Amino acid sequence: MEKLTLRDKPAMDRTLLANERTFLAYLRTFIGLIGTGFALWKLIDIFWARIISVILLAASPIVLLYGIYKYRKTGRELQDIIESSEE
Repeated sequence: MEKLTLRDKPAMDRTLLANERTFLAYLRTFIGLIGTGFALWKLIDIFWARIISVILLAASPIVLLYGIYKYRKTGRELQDIIESSEE
């Protein structure tokens, strides 16, 4: 692979920062799902609200784990690009 040029290095930095922002969006979604699930569970004592809160609480760790997986996978791919361009 070709070496990174002077223009490519800031682009790679922007890509790394975009990856971090994407992970933070997954984290924010996880927190929102947890908060909404608990709020529905505690504040509304209706059967359908309990079902929705259980669904939200069950989906939240799935969202977090998927976000961690995507962040690490993309980070490894970007690191491989950086390392292959330095050779």
